[in-house]
Amino acid sequence: MSTAETDATRFLAPQRTWRREDVLLRPSPIPAAPGVYGWWFDRLPAPIEASRCNTWLGLTLLYTGISPKRPPMNGRPPSKSHLRERIKTHYTGNAEGSTLRKTLGCLLTEELGIQLRRVGSGSRRTFVEGERTLSEWMAEHAFVTYVEHPNPWKLEEESSARWMFP
Repeated sequence: MSTAETDATRFLAPQRTWRREDVLLRPSPIPAAPGVYGWWFDRLPAPIEASRCNTWLGLTLLYTGISPKRPPMNGRPPSKSHLRERIKTHYTGNAEGSTLRKTLGCLLTEELGIQLRRVGSGSRRTFVEGERTLSEWMAEHAFVTYVEHPNPWKLEEESSARWMFP
């Protein structure tokens, strides 16, 4: 079995999942290391087609990400982001800094009574006060897993299609 297959197996049948309250502990159990992370849900945020998504112990994998992103090829310095930082941003940030939050919030707009709005005079958009409501929904229904990997973009290329759609 290749390393990518082993990592994919660990990713799709993790030892445990992490809730918002776990991730925000000090010290956080999430490592400040590079890797791939996945968001699992015990309830879908909307009536979406998820029959081909991976499931595990009653949870559905709807979103995967990497941290840091692939180093730029233009000479710019690479990202210094890591799993702990990125996962915390998804759990506590806002829609402008998290595609996961933006997507979930849009899918949950009616249910949660929140709306994506432009903030300030620029193009920045968040759910404003609704970010707290979204964080509460995620605390109840969103679980994260991760696999450490020194070059997560390589693991993502090799495996993410299998992770999302078996």
